[in-house]
Amino acid sequence: MVVIPEITLCSCEKTMPVIGMGTSVYPPADKETTKAAIVEAIKAGYRHFDTALAYGSEQPLGEAIAEALSLGLIKSRDELFITSKLWSSFADKDMVDLQLDYLDLYLIHWPLKLNQNVRSMPTTKENIFPLDIKSVWEGMEECKTLGLTKAIGVSNFSCKKLKELLSTAKIPPAVNQVEMNPLWQQKQLRDFCKAKGIHITAYSPLGANGTKWGDNRIIECDVLEEIAKAKGKTTAQVSLRWVHEQGVSLVTKSFNKDRMKENLQIFDWTLTEEESNKISNLPQRKGFLFANLLGPHDFILELDAEI
Repeated sequence: MVVIPEITLCSCEKTMPVIGMGTSVYPPADKETTKAAIVEAIKAGYRHFDTALAYGSEQPLGEAIAEALSLGLIKSRDELFITSKLWSSFADKDMVDLQLDYLDLYLIHWPLKLNQNVRSMPTTKENIFPLDIKSVWEGMEECKTLGLTKAIGVSNFSCKKLKELLSTAKIPPAVNQVEMNPLWQQKQLRDFCKAKGIHITAYSPLGANGTKWGDNRIIECDVLEEIAKAKGKTTAQVSLRWVHEQGVSLVTKSFNKDRMKENLQIFDWTLTEEESNKISNLPQRKGFLFANLLGPHDFILELDAEI
């Protein structure tokens, strides 16, 4: 079984495996399928699982953990690192609530607030509000103080939003989980977060092909294909290795048993300087846009344009 390296987060006594398994799939999988995939992932060596209320995967994750314990795959829940997220409909201080007994990392999912009545997307501008970052972050800090989560952080936050949070935070965010891959490298955001001691976790390291907003441009990238062929690796492995070499952690999503294992085979080889330079010079384009999900409202377009 692959041994996955771990990193230390600020304000957190527990280390985090640098690769996590994502549990958001499109179209949504049924609970049994999700549970079975998570058990397989534990067998393959995954110990970090990324969930969220919005994914509908918190319950099957809990059931999968119980099954893994009963099968002897793990000795205790403490062997796992569980990340979950506060959904935008509950982005008020008094509604910051956890769906599991305790978490290792709890993130604000989006830097905006949605009306609780929103059941589908896109939605009207009347249902979308700016996030009261100071107030909601106080609720997150309370979760950590009470021991409900070992670390707190954010997701999809720009440098601008992070500056606003840091100006009032008593506990700084340990993590900013954002889209990052060879075709959206986030250099400026990575430099900012590094200077502030905020760890970056990359989601969609393979371009989120098969989702509403993703595409196959990573898997079909000629430069990545060429490097993969020369190294006897897959294009996906080259992309994941490049992300890992940037000093960030990453969340991969596959319910396919073989691809789950393939995604872990990135630690016993490296990219050459020439290969890294080729990847660094790839043209850049953001994949995840709030406007594609919520609608092209002025506030949302401004959010998408933030650096």
